[in-house]
Amino acid sequence: MVLLDIDYITRGEKAVIRLFGREKNDADENSIIVLDDGFQPYIYVVPHDLEQCHEQIKELDVLKVERVEMKDLARKKDFIKVTFNHPQDVPKLRDKIRDLTSVKDIREHDIPFYRRYLIDKGLFPMAEVEVEGKTATHQEINEISNDCLANIFELEGEIRPISSDFPNLNVLSLDIEVYNPKGMPKSEEDPIIMISLSSNQGLQKVLSTAESPLDFVETVDSEAEMLRRFVEIVQEENPDLLIGYNSDNFDFPYIKDRAELLNIPLNLGTDGSQLKFIKKGFANAALVKGRVHVDLYLIMRRYLQLDRYTLERVYLELFDQEKQDIPGDEIHRYWSEGGDKLETLFKYSLDDAVTVTEIGEKMLPLTLELTRIVGQPFFDVARMTTGQLVEWYLIRKAYEQGEVVPNKPSASQYSNRRGKRAAGGYVKDPVKGLHENIVYFDFRSLYPSIIISKNVSPDTLVAECDEDKCHISPERGYMFLKEPAGFVPSIIGNILNERVRLKTMMKESQDEDEKKFLNVQQEALKRLANSMYGVYGYSRFRWYRLECADAITAWGRDYIKKTMVKAEDFGFKPVYADTDGFYAVYQQ
Repeated sequence: MVLLDIDYITRGEKAVIRLFGREKNDADENSIIVLDDGFQPYIYVVPHDLEQCHEQIKELDVLKVERVEMKDLARKKDFIKVTFNHPQDVPKLRDKIRDLTSVKDIREHDIPFYRRYLIDKGLFPMAEVEVEGKTATHQEINEISNDCLANIFELEGEIRPISSDFPNLNVLSLDIEVYNPKGMPKSEEDPIIMISLSSNQGLQKVLSTAESPLDFVETVDSEAEMLRRFVEIVQEENPDLLIGYNSDNFDFPYIKDRAELLNIPLNLGTDGSQLKFIKKGFANAALVKGRVHVDLYLIMRRYLQLDRYTLERVYLELFDQEKQDIPGDEIHRYWSEGGDKLETLFKYSLDDAVTVTEIGEKMLPLTLELTRIVGQPFFDVARMTTGQLVEWYLIRKAYEQGEVVPNKPSASQYSNRRGKRAAGGYVKDPVKGLHENIVYFDFRSLYPSIIISKNVSPDTLVAECDEDKCHISPERGYMFLKEPAGFVPSIIGNILNERVRLKTMMKESQDEDEKKFLNVQQEALKRLANSMYGVYGYSRFRWYRLECADAITAWGRDYIKKTMVKAEDFGFKPVYADTDGFYAVYQQ
Protein backbone atom coordinates (compact mmCIF):
# COMPACT_ATOMS: atom_id res chain seq x y z
CA MET A 1 0.00 0.00 0.00
CA VAL A 2 0.96 3.68 -0.29
CA LEU A 3 1.51 5.04 3.23
CA LEU A 4 -0.39 8.33 3.45
CA ASP A 5 -0.53 9.13 7.16
CA ILE A 6 -0.12 7.77 10.67
CA ASP A 7 -1.45 8.29 14.20
CA TYR A 8 -2.22 6.19 17.25
CA ILE A 9 -5.26 5.36 19.34
CA THR A 10 -5.70 3.65 22.71
CA ARG A 11 -7.43 0.26 22.78
CA GLY A 12 -7.93 -0.99 26.29
CA GLU A 13 -4.76 0.25 27.96
CA LYS A 14 -2.60 -0.29 24.90
CA ALA A 15 -1.39 2.19 22.29
CA VAL A 16 -2.19 1.07 18.74
CA ILE A 17 -0.48 2.65 15.75
CA ARG A 18 -2.78 3.32 12.80
CA LEU A 19 -1.22 3.40 9.34
CA PHE A 20 -3.50 5.07 6.78
CA GLY A 21 -2.94 4.19 3.16
CA ARG A 22 -4.29 3.21 -0.20
CA GLU A 23 -4.35 -0.47 -1.00
CA LYS A 24 -2.92 -1.31 -4.41
CA ASN A 25 -4.26 -4.19 -6.45
CA ASP A 26 -5.31 -4.85 -10.03
CA ALA A 27 -9.02 -4.66 -9.35
CA ASP A 28 -9.39 -1.53 -7.25
CA GLU A 29 -7.71 1.03 -5.03
CA ASN A 30 -9.26 1.04 -1.58
CA SER A 31 -8.54 3.04 1.54
CA ILE A 32 -6.86 0.89 4.15
CA ILE A 33 -5.99 1.20 7.84
CA VAL A 34 -3.35 -1.13 9.30
CA LEU A 35 -3.26 -1.54 13.10
CA ASP A 36 -0.02 -2.31 14.95
CA ASP A 37 -0.13 -2.80 18.73
CA GLY A 38 3.42 -4.12 19.02
CA PHE A 39 5.40 -0.90 19.44
CA GLN A 40 6.23 0.85 22.74
CA PRO A 41 7.60 4.33 23.50
CA TYR A 42 10.99 4.81 25.13
CA ILE A 43 13.50 7.42 26.27
CA TYR A 44 17.21 7.43 27.11
CA VAL A 45 18.54 8.33 30.55
CA VAL A 46 22.00 9.78 31.16
CA PRO A 47 23.09 8.36 34.54
CA HIS A 48 25.37 9.75 37.23
CA ASP A 49 25.71 6.20 38.52
CA LEU A 50 24.78 3.40 36.11
CA GLU A 51 23.96 0.71 38.71
CA GLN A 52 22.02 2.99 41.05
CA CYS A 53 20.14 4.58 38.15
CA HIS A 54 19.10 1.18 36.81
CA GLU A 55 17.75 0.10 40.19
CA GLN A 56 15.92 3.36 40.95
CA ILE A 57 14.08 3.43 37.61
CA LYS A 58 13.02 -0.23 38.01
CA GLU A 59 10.98 0.88 41.04
CA LEU A 60 8.78 3.05 38.79
CA ASP A 61 5.81 1.88 36.74
CA VAL A 62 7.71 1.27 33.50
CA LEU A 63 7.74 -1.68 31.10
CA LYS A 64 11.48 -2.31 30.73
CA VAL A 65 14.83 -0.89 31.87
CA GLU A 66 18.03 -1.83 30.04
CA ARG A 67 21.62 -0.62 29.71
CA VAL A 68 22.71 0.36 26.20
CA GLU A 69 25.80 1.86 24.61
CA MET A 70 25.03 4.75 22.25
CA LYS A 71 26.90 7.67 20.70
CA ASP A 72 26.49 11.20 22.02
CA LEU A 73 28.01 13.65 19.52
CA ALA A 74 30.17 10.79 18.21
CA ARG A 75 31.41 9.78 21.68
CA LYS A 76 30.32 6.36 22.96
CA LYS A 77 28.50 6.49 26.30
CA ASP A 78 26.44 4.23 28.53
CA PHE A 79 22.74 5.08 28.70
CA ILE A 80 19.71 3.56 30.36
CA LYS A 81 16.91 2.88 27.87
CA VAL A 82 13.51 3.09 29.56
CA THR A 83 10.52 1.58 27.74
CA PHE A 84 6.99 2.58 28.78
CA ASN A 85 3.60 0.89 28.59
CA HIS A 86 1.88 3.82 26.85
CA PRO A 87 2.98 7.11 25.19
CA GLN A 88 1.06 9.09 27.84
CA ASP A 89 3.33 7.57 30.49
CA VAL A 90 6.31 9.50 29.06
CA PRO A 91 5.18 13.00 30.12
CA LYS A 92 3.75 11.53 33.35
CA LEU A 93 7.01 9.88 34.46
CA ARG A 94 9.82 11.86 32.80
CA ASP A 95 10.00 14.49 35.57
CA LYS A 96 10.05 11.77 38.22
CA ILE A 97 12.92 10.09 36.39
CA ARG A 98 14.78 13.37 35.87
CA ASP A 99 14.50 14.14 39.60
CA LEU A 100 16.11 10.87 40.70
CA THR A 101 19.47 11.43 42.42
CA SER A 102 21.21 9.00 40.06
CA VAL A 103 19.96 10.73 36.89
CA LYS A 104 22.00 13.40 35.14
CA ASP A 105 19.67 14.04 32.20
CA ILE A 106 17.00 12.45 30.00
CA ARG A 107 17.01 12.38 26.21
CA GLU A 108 14.54 11.81 23.35
CA HIS A 109 11.58 12.31 25.69
CA ASP A 110 9.91 14.80 23.32
CA ILE A 111 9.78 12.74 20.10
CA PRO A 112 6.08 12.05 19.35
CA PHE A 113 5.11 8.39 19.40
CA TYR A 114 4.00 8.20 15.75
CA ARG A 115 7.21 9.88 14.57
CA ARG A 116 9.28 7.52 16.70
CA TYR A 117 7.50 4.63 14.99
CA LEU A 118 8.28 5.89 11.47
CA ILE A 119 11.95 6.42 12.35
CA ASP A 120 12.49 3.10 14.12
CA LYS A 121 10.66 1.08 11.47
CA GLY A 122 12.44 2.82 8.58
CA LEU A 123 9.14 3.89 7.00
CA PHE A 124 8.65 6.87 4.69
CA PRO A 125 5.21 8.42 4.11
CA MET A 126 4.10 8.84 0.47
CA ALA A 127 6.07 5.73 -0.46
CA GLU A 128 4.95 2.14 -0.82
CA VAL A 129 5.14 -0.38 2.00
CA GLU A 130 4.36 -4.08 2.06
CA VAL A 131 2.24 -5.33 4.94
CA GLU A 132 0.85 -8.68 5.96
CA GLY A 133 -2.21 -8.80 8.14
CA LYS A 134 -5.57 -10.32 8.95
CA THR A 135 -8.90 -8.59 8.52
CA ALA A 136 -10.00 -6.93 11.73
CA THR A 137 -13.01 -8.33 13.58
CA HIS A 138 -16.34 -6.51 13.71
CA GLN A 139 -15.61 -5.51 17.31
CA GLU A 140 -12.16 -4.16 16.39
CA ILE A 141 -13.67 -2.16 13.52
CA ASN A 142 -16.27 -0.63 15.85
CA GLU A 143 -13.44 0.41 18.19
CA ILE A 144 -12.05 2.48 15.31
CA SER A 145 -15.38 3.90 14.15
CA ASN A 146 -18.99 2.95 13.49
CA ASP A 147 -18.80 4.60 10.07
CA CYS A 148 -15.39 3.45 8.86
CA LEU A 149 -14.96 3.65 5.07
CA ALA A 150 -11.61 1.84 4.93
CA ASN A 151 -10.58 -1.81 5.00
CA ILE A 152 -9.01 -2.50 8.41
CA PHE A 153 -6.24 -5.03 9.02
CA GLU A 154 -4.35 -6.16 12.11
CA LEU A 155 -0.63 -6.29 11.31
CA GLU A 156 1.04 -9.67 11.36
CA GLY A 157 4.81 -9.68 11.01
CA GLU A 158 6.90 -6.70 9.94
CA ILE A 159 6.21 -3.79 7.60
CA ARG A 160 8.62 -3.65 4.67
CA PRO A 161 9.40 -0.42 2.79
CA ILE A 162 9.37 -0.77 -1.02
CA SER A 163 11.44 1.37 -3.36
CA SER A 164 8.99 3.18 -5.63
CA ASP A 165 8.45 6.20 -7.85
CA PHE A 166 5.93 8.93 -7.05
CA PRO A 167 2.59 7.29 -6.21
CA ASN A 168 -0.46 8.16 -8.32
CA LEU A 169 -2.54 10.09 -5.83
CA ASN A 170 -6.20 11.03 -6.09
CA VAL A 171 -6.44 14.77 -5.43
CA LEU A 172 -9.58 16.78 -4.61
CA SER A 173 -9.46 20.58 -4.40
CA LEU A 174 -12.06 22.76 -2.72
CA ASP A 175 -13.01 26.40 -2.47
CA ILE A 176 -16.00 28.13 -0.87
CA GLU A 177 -17.84 31.39 -1.50
CA VAL A 178 -19.63 33.18 1.31
CA TYR A 179 -22.46 35.74 1.29
CA ASN A 180 -20.91 38.76 3.02
CA PRO A 181 -22.96 41.98 2.58
CA LYS A 182 -21.41 43.52 5.72
CA GLY A 183 -17.77 43.09 4.72
CA MET A 184 -15.58 40.41 6.31
CA PRO A 185 -17.71 37.24 6.52
CA LYS A 186 -18.76 36.02 9.96
CA SER A 187 -19.55 32.33 10.22
CA GLU A 188 -22.20 32.86 12.89
CA GLU A 189 -24.37 34.85 10.49
CA ASP A 190 -23.09 34.69 6.87
CA PRO A 191 -23.98 31.48 4.96
CA ILE A 192 -21.86 29.52 2.51
CA ILE A 193 -23.39 30.04 -0.95
CA MET A 194 -21.08 27.83 -3.04
CA ILE A 195 -18.71 24.91 -2.51
CA SER A 196 -16.55 24.30 -5.58
CA LEU A 197 -14.73 21.03 -6.16
CA SER A 198 -12.10 19.95 -8.69
CA SER A 199 -10.16 16.70 -8.90
CA ASN A 200 -7.37 15.23 -10.97
CA GLN A 201 -9.83 12.45 -11.82
CA GLY A 202 -12.05 14.76 -13.90
CA LEU A 203 -14.56 16.09 -11.37
CA GLN A 204 -15.52 19.76 -11.73
CA LYS A 205 -18.56 20.77 -9.73
CA VAL A 206 -20.11 23.69 -7.88
CA LEU A 207 -22.67 23.00 -5.15
CA SER A 208 -25.08 25.84 -4.51
CA THR A 209 -28.63 26.69 -3.44
CA ALA A 210 -29.00 28.89 -6.56
CA GLU A 211 -30.18 27.44 -9.86
CA SER A 212 -28.12 27.71 -13.02
CA PRO A 213 -28.16 26.38 -16.57
CA LEU A 214 -24.42 25.72 -16.31
CA ASP A 215 -23.81 21.97 -16.44
CA PHE A 216 -21.19 21.97 -13.67
CA VAL A 217 -23.62 23.47 -11.13
CA GLU A 218 -25.50 21.09 -8.81
CA THR A 219 -28.40 22.84 -7.09
CA VAL A 220 -29.44 21.76 -3.59
CA ASP A 221 -32.36 22.87 -1.40
CA SER A 222 -30.43 24.44 1.48
CA GLU A 223 -27.00 25.22 2.91
CA ALA A 224 -27.39 22.19 5.19
CA GLU A 225 -28.01 19.97 2.17
CA MET A 226 -24.98 21.54 0.46
CA LEU A 227 -22.76 20.51 3.37
CA ARG A 228 -24.23 16.98 3.39
CA ARG A 229 -23.62 16.70 -0.34
CA PHE A 230 -20.05 17.95 0.12
CA VAL A 231 -19.39 15.12 2.59
CA GLU A 232 -20.96 12.59 0.19
CA ILE A 233 -18.75 13.73 -2.69
CA VAL A 234 -15.58 13.50 -0.58
CA GLN A 235 -16.57 9.96 0.41
CA GLU A 236 -17.43 9.02 -3.19
CA GLU A 237 -14.28 10.51 -4.70
CA ASN A 238 -12.19 9.02 -1.87
CA PRO A 239 -9.21 11.39 -2.38
CA ASP A 240 -5.77 10.78 -0.94
CA LEU A 241 -5.10 14.53 -0.82
CA LEU A 242 -7.54 17.32 0.03
CA ILE A 243 -6.06 20.64 -1.05
CA GLY A 244 -7.15 24.23 -0.70
CA TYR A 245 -5.72 27.73 -0.70
CA ASN A 246 -5.68 29.29 2.77
CA SER A 247 -7.92 26.39 3.76
CA ASP A 248 -6.35 26.07 7.23
CA ASN A 249 -7.39 29.62 8.06
CA PHE A 250 -10.59 30.13 6.07
CA ASP A 251 -12.34 27.37 4.08
CA PHE A 252 -12.24 24.52 6.58
CA PRO A 253 -12.79 26.62 9.75
CA TYR A 254 -15.77 28.26 8.04
CA ILE A 255 -17.18 24.92 6.86
CA LYS A 256 -16.81 23.50 10.37
CA ASP A 257 -18.50 26.51 12.02
CA ARG A 258 -21.45 26.43 9.61
CA ALA A 259 -21.79 22.63 9.94
CA GLU A 260 -21.91 22.90 13.73
CA LEU A 261 -24.50 25.68 13.50
CA LEU A 262 -26.66 23.54 11.17
CA ASN A 263 -25.95 20.28 13.04
CA ILE A 264 -24.35 18.57 10.03
CA PRO A 265 -21.68 15.92 10.81
CA LEU A 266 -18.53 16.30 8.70
CA ASN A 267 -17.52 12.64 8.49
CA LEU A 268 -14.68 13.22 6.04
CA GLY A 269 -12.06 10.79 7.39
CA THR A 270 -11.57 7.31 5.99
CA ASP A 271 -12.07 6.05 9.55
CA GLY A 272 -15.43 7.85 9.68
CA SER A 273 -14.05 10.61 11.89
CA GLN A 274 -15.02 14.24 11.60
CA LEU A 275 -12.96 17.23 10.53
CA LYS A 276 -10.87 18.50 13.43
CA PHE A 277 -8.20 21.12 14.08
CA ILE A 278 -4.84 20.68 15.74
CA LYS A 279 -2.19 23.19 16.77
CA LYS A 280 0.79 23.52 14.42
CA GLY A 281 3.21 26.17 15.65
CA PHE A 282 1.23 29.35 16.17
CA ALA A 283 -1.61 28.31 13.83
CA ASN A 284 -4.35 25.71 13.61
CA ALA A 285 -4.33 23.05 10.90
CA ALA A 286 -7.38 21.25 9.53
CA LEU A 287 -6.98 17.50 9.90
CA VAL A 288 -8.91 14.80 8.01
CA LYS A 289 -7.91 11.28 9.08
CA GLY A 290 -6.73 9.10 6.21
CA ARG A 291 -6.71 11.98 3.74
CA VAL A 292 -3.81 14.41 3.72
CA HIS A 293 -5.07 17.99 3.84
CA VAL A 294 -2.56 20.41 2.32
CA ASP A 295 -2.93 24.19 2.38
CA LEU A 296 -1.14 25.42 -0.75
CA TYR A 297 -0.90 28.94 0.65
CA LEU A 298 1.74 27.72 3.12
CA ILE A 299 3.64 25.90 0.35
CA MET A 300 3.71 29.03 -1.83
CA ARG A 301 5.05 31.14 1.04
CA ARG A 302 7.92 28.68 1.35
CA TYR A 303 8.88 28.39 -2.32
CA LEU A 304 8.03 31.74 -3.94
CA GLN A 305 9.24 35.27 -3.22
CA LEU A 306 6.28 37.51 -4.12
CA ASP A 307 4.90 40.89 -3.13
CA ARG A 308 1.60 39.22 -2.19
CA TYR A 309 0.30 35.67 -2.16
CA THR A 310 -3.23 35.86 -3.50
CA LEU A 311 -4.38 32.93 -5.63
CA GLU A 312 -4.39 35.24 -8.67
CA ARG A 313 -0.83 36.46 -8.05
CA VAL A 314 0.54 32.96 -7.54
CA TYR A 315 -1.20 31.66 -10.67
CA LEU A 316 0.28 34.52 -12.71
CA GLU A 317 3.76 33.75 -11.37
CA LEU A 318 3.56 30.02 -12.09
CA PHE A 319 1.68 29.98 -15.40
CA ASP A 320 2.19 33.52 -16.75
CA GLN A 321 -1.58 33.86 -17.21
CA GLU A 322 -4.12 36.21 -15.69
CA LYS A 323 -6.76 34.47 -13.62
CA GLN A 324 -10.33 35.71 -13.36
CA ASP A 325 -10.87 37.66 -10.16
CA ILE A 326 -13.90 39.03 -8.31
CA PRO A 327 -13.09 41.26 -5.31
CA GLY A 328 -14.23 39.70 -2.05
CA ASP A 329 -16.48 42.62 -1.16
CA GLU A 330 -18.29 42.26 -4.50
CA ILE A 331 -19.29 38.57 -4.19
CA HIS A 332 -22.59 39.24 -2.41
CA ARG A 333 -23.60 41.67 -5.18
CA TYR A 334 -22.95 39.09 -7.92
CA TRP A 335 -25.04 36.61 -5.91
CA SER A 336 -27.95 38.97 -5.25
CA GLU A 337 -28.12 40.38 -8.78
CA GLY A 338 -28.51 36.95 -10.40
CA GLY A 339 -28.54 36.49 -14.18
CA ASP A 340 -25.21 36.97 -15.94
CA LYS A 341 -23.57 38.19 -12.73
CA LEU A 342 -24.48 34.97 -10.95
CA GLU A 343 -23.18 32.85 -13.83
CA THR A 344 -19.92 34.81 -13.70
CA LEU A 345 -19.70 34.06 -9.99
CA PHE A 346 -20.25 30.33 -10.62
CA LYS A 347 -17.48 30.29 -13.22
CA TYR A 348 -15.17 32.26 -10.95
CA SER A 349 -15.80 29.89 -8.04
CA LEU A 350 -15.13 26.77 -10.13
CA ASP A 351 -12.05 28.42 -11.59
CA ASP A 352 -10.69 28.89 -8.06
CA ALA A 353 -10.95 25.15 -7.36
CA VAL A 354 -9.49 24.20 -10.76
CA THR A 355 -6.65 26.68 -10.24
CA VAL A 356 -5.84 25.07 -6.88
CA THR A 357 -5.66 21.68 -8.63
CA GLU A 358 -3.31 23.05 -11.30
CA ILE A 359 -1.03 24.74 -8.76
CA GLY A 360 -1.01 21.55 -6.69
CA GLU A 361 0.03 19.42 -9.66
CA LYS A 362 2.92 21.79 -10.32
CA MET A 363 4.14 22.48 -6.78
CA LEU A 364 3.25 19.50 -4.59
CA PRO A 365 5.77 17.00 -6.06
CA LEU A 366 8.66 18.87 -4.38
CA THR A 367 7.01 18.71 -0.95
CA LEU A 368 6.06 15.11 -1.62
CA GLU A 369 9.70 14.27 -2.31
CA LEU A 370 10.84 16.14 0.81
CA THR A 371 8.36 13.98 2.73
CA ARG A 372 9.97 10.85 1.28
CA ILE A 373 13.44 12.15 2.26
CA VAL A 374 12.70 13.59 5.71
CA GLY A 375 10.45 10.64 6.53
CA GLN A 376 7.68 12.46 8.40
CA PRO A 377 3.99 12.70 7.38
CA PHE A 378 3.10 14.87 4.38
CA PHE A 379 0.57 16.74 6.56
CA ASP A 380 3.40 17.75 8.93
CA VAL A 381 6.08 18.40 6.30
CA ALA A 382 3.77 20.78 4.40
CA ARG A 383 3.59 22.92 7.56
CA MET A 384 7.20 22.66 8.76
CA THR A 385 9.76 25.45 8.70
CA THR A 386 13.05 24.84 6.92
CA GLY A 387 14.77 24.34 10.26
CA GLN A 388 12.22 21.72 11.32
CA LEU A 389 12.68 19.80 8.07
CA VAL A 390 16.44 19.66 8.63
CA GLU A 391 16.02 18.69 12.27
CA TRP A 392 13.69 15.76 11.61
CA TYR A 393 15.94 14.56 8.81
CA LEU A 394 18.90 14.60 11.21
CA ILE A 395 16.87 12.86 13.94
CA ARG A 396 16.19 9.99 11.55
CA LYS A 397 19.87 9.84 10.54
CA ALA A 398 20.92 9.92 14.19
CA TYR A 399 18.85 6.81 14.86
CA GLU A 400 20.41 5.07 11.85
CA GLN A 401 23.91 5.84 13.17
CA GLY A 402 23.23 4.97 16.82
CA GLU A 403 23.39 8.61 17.96
CA VAL A 404 21.24 9.86 20.82
CA VAL A 405 19.51 13.06 19.78
CA PRO A 406 20.35 16.27 21.69
CA ASN A 407 17.51 17.91 23.63
CA LYS A 408 15.73 21.06 22.55
CA PRO A 409 17.03 24.11 24.43
CA SER A 410 15.52 24.92 27.81
CA ALA A 411 13.80 28.28 28.28
CA SER A 412 16.97 29.77 29.77
CA GLN A 413 19.18 28.32 27.01
CA TYR A 414 16.85 29.68 24.35
CA SER A 415 16.78 33.09 26.02
CA ASN A 416 20.58 33.12 26.11
CA ARG A 417 20.85 32.20 22.42
CA ARG A 418 18.31 34.72 21.16
CA GLY A 419 19.80 37.79 19.61
CA LYS A 420 23.14 36.12 18.91
CA ARG A 421 23.86 35.97 15.21
CA ALA A 422 26.70 34.67 13.11
CA ALA A 423 28.18 37.18 10.66
CA GLY A 424 26.58 36.89 7.21
CA GLY A 425 28.01 36.28 3.77
CA TYR A 426 30.28 38.75 1.99
CA VAL A 427 28.50 41.48 0.01
CA LYS A 428 30.29 43.90 -2.31
CA ASP A 429 28.27 47.00 -3.19
CA PRO A 430 27.57 47.18 -6.93
CA VAL A 431 29.81 49.39 -9.04
CA LYS A 432 27.53 52.05 -10.53
CA GLY A 433 27.13 52.28 -14.28
CA LEU A 434 26.13 50.25 -17.31
CA HIS A 435 28.39 47.22 -17.76
CA GLU A 436 29.01 44.94 -20.73
CA ASN A 437 30.68 41.52 -21.01
CA ILE A 438 29.32 40.45 -17.61
CA VAL A 439 30.38 37.06 -16.26
CA TYR A 440 28.91 35.38 -13.18
CA PHE A 441 31.14 33.30 -10.90
CA ASP A 442 29.03 30.92 -8.82
CA PHE A 443 30.27 28.63 -6.04
CA ARG A 444 28.32 25.41 -6.35
CA SER A 445 26.73 24.54 -2.97
CA LEU A 446 29.21 26.86 -1.23
CA TYR A 447 28.12 26.43 2.39
CA PRO A 448 27.38 22.68 2.22
CA SER A 449 30.78 22.20 0.53
CA ILE A 450 32.49 24.15 3.34
CA ILE A 451 30.74 22.02 5.99
CA ILE A 452 32.02 18.85 4.27
CA SER A 453 35.53 19.99 3.34
CA LYS A 454 36.22 21.62 6.71
CA ASN A 455 34.31 18.99 8.71
CA VAL A 456 32.24 21.65 10.50
CA SER A 457 30.11 19.95 13.13
CA PRO A 458 29.43 20.26 16.88
CA ASP A 459 31.14 16.91 17.45
CA THR A 460 34.37 17.99 15.64
CA LEU A 461 34.67 21.44 17.27
CA VAL A 462 37.61 21.48 19.72
CA ALA A 463 39.31 24.08 21.90
CA GLU A 464 42.86 22.86 21.21
CA CYS A 465 44.39 20.92 18.33
CA ASP A 466 47.62 20.43 16.38
CA GLU A 467 47.47 22.48 13.18
CA ASP A 468 48.01 19.45 10.96
CA LYS A 469 45.03 17.68 12.53
CA CYS A 470 42.57 20.57 12.38
CA HIS A 471 40.86 22.94 9.99
CA ILE A 472 41.15 26.46 11.44
CA SER A 473 38.56 28.99 10.35
CA PRO A 474 39.50 32.53 9.23
CA GLU A 475 38.94 35.51 11.54
CA ARG A 476 38.06 33.85 14.87
CA GLY A 477 40.14 30.71 14.44
CA TYR A 478 37.58 28.04 15.36
CA MET A 479 39.14 24.57 15.13
CA PHE A 480 37.53 21.45 13.69
CA LEU A 481 39.10 18.01 13.68
CA LYS A 482 39.91 16.71 10.20
CA GLU A 483 39.02 13.15 11.21
CA PRO A 484 36.74 11.35 11.74
CA ALA A 485 33.95 12.85 9.62
CA GLY A 486 31.46 14.74 11.77
CA PHE A 487 27.81 13.76 12.09
CA VAL A 488 26.36 16.61 9.99
CA PRO A 489 29.18 16.76 7.35
CA SER A 490 28.86 13.03 6.66
CA ILE A 491 25.11 13.39 6.12
CA ILE A 492 25.43 16.43 3.85
CA GLY A 493 28.14 14.60 1.91
CA ASN A 494 25.74 11.75 1.24
CA ILE A 495 23.05 14.22 0.15
CA LEU A 496 25.35 15.96 -2.33
CA ASN A 497 26.68 12.67 -3.69
CA GLU A 498 23.13 11.45 -4.23
CA ARG A 499 22.23 14.73 -5.95
CA VAL A 500 25.20 14.37 -8.33
CA ARG A 501 24.08 10.82 -9.10
CA LEU A 502 20.52 11.96 -9.88
CA LYS A 503 21.73 14.81 -12.11
CA THR A 504 23.93 12.36 -14.04
CA MET A 505 20.94 10.08 -14.51
CA MET A 506 18.91 13.07 -15.75
CA LYS A 507 21.50 13.82 -18.43
CA GLU A 508 21.61 10.21 -19.56
CA SER A 509 17.85 9.60 -19.54
CA GLN A 510 15.85 9.74 -22.78
CA ASP A 511 12.49 9.54 -20.95
CA GLU A 512 10.92 12.96 -20.25
CA ASP A 513 8.75 11.67 -17.38
CA GLU A 514 11.79 10.08 -15.75
CA LYS A 515 13.72 13.33 -16.17
CA LYS A 516 10.95 15.28 -14.40
CA PHE A 517 10.89 12.75 -11.56
CA LEU A 518 14.68 12.85 -11.15
CA ASN A 519 14.69 16.66 -11.28
CA VAL A 520 12.18 16.88 -8.44
CA GLN A 521 14.33 14.49 -6.40
CA GLN A 522 17.57 16.42 -6.93
CA GLU A 523 15.84 19.76 -6.28
CA ALA A 524 14.52 18.46 -2.94
CA LEU A 525 18.02 17.32 -1.95
CA LYS A 526 19.45 20.69 -2.98
CA ARG A 527 16.97 22.55 -0.76
CA LEU A 528 17.71 20.29 2.18
CA ALA A 529 21.51 20.60 1.81
CA ASN A 530 21.42 24.38 1.37
CA SER A 531 19.29 24.74 4.50
CA MET A 532 21.67 22.93 6.82
CA TYR A 533 24.32 25.61 7.31
CA GLY A 534 21.84 28.15 8.64
CA VAL A 535 20.31 25.97 11.33
CA TYR A 536 23.57 25.81 13.31
CA GLY A 537 22.71 29.36 14.36
CA TYR A 538 18.95 28.74 14.80
CA SER A 539 18.16 29.26 18.49
CA ARG A 540 15.79 26.28 18.83
CA PHE A 541 17.92 23.80 16.87
CA ARG A 542 18.95 20.63 18.71
CA TRP A 543 22.44 20.68 17.16
CA TYR A 544 22.86 24.45 17.69
CA ARG A 545 26.46 25.75 17.73
CA LEU A 546 26.96 29.39 16.85
CA GLU A 547 30.71 28.75 16.38
CA CYS A 548 29.88 26.39 13.51
CA ALA A 549 27.62 28.93 11.80
CA ASP A 550 30.23 31.66 12.28
CA ALA A 551 33.06 29.51 10.90
CA ILE A 552 31.06 28.54 7.80
CA THR A 553 30.28 32.12 6.78
CA ALA A 554 33.86 33.19 7.61
CA TRP A 555 35.24 30.58 5.21
CA GLY A 556 32.61 31.65 2.66
CA ARG A 557 33.67 35.29 2.82
CA ASP A 558 37.33 34.29 2.60
CA TYR A 559 36.78 32.14 -0.51
CA ILE A 560 34.82 34.83 -2.34
CA LYS A 561 37.36 37.58 -1.59
CA LYS A 562 40.30 35.42 -2.65
CA THR A 563 38.54 34.29 -5.83
CA MET A 564 37.70 37.90 -6.73
CA VAL A 565 41.39 38.83 -6.38
CA LYS A 566 42.39 35.81 -8.47
CA ALA A 567 39.81 36.70 -11.13
CA GLU A 568 41.41 40.12 -11.60
CA ASP A 569 44.67 38.38 -12.56
CA PHE A 570 42.78 36.95 -15.55
CA GLY A 571 41.18 40.23 -16.61
CA PHE A 572 37.88 40.04 -14.71
CA LYS A 573 36.92 43.14 -12.71
CA PRO A 574 34.35 42.30 -9.96
CA VAL A 575 31.41 44.72 -9.93
CA TYR A 576 29.10 43.04 -7.40
CA ALA A 577 29.21 40.13 -4.93
CA ASP A 578 26.60 38.52 -2.70
CA THR A 579 27.12 35.50 -0.39
CA ASP A 580 28.03 32.67 -2.80
CA GLY A 581 28.96 34.33 -6.08
CA PHE A 582 30.02 37.51 -7.83
CA TYR A 583 29.59 39.37 -11.11
CA ALA A 584 32.62 40.62 -13.03
CA VAL A 585 33.30 42.55 -16.22
CA TYR A 586 35.70 40.89 -18.61
CA GLN A 587 38.26 43.47 -19.67
CA GLN A 588 39.88 42.43 -22.95
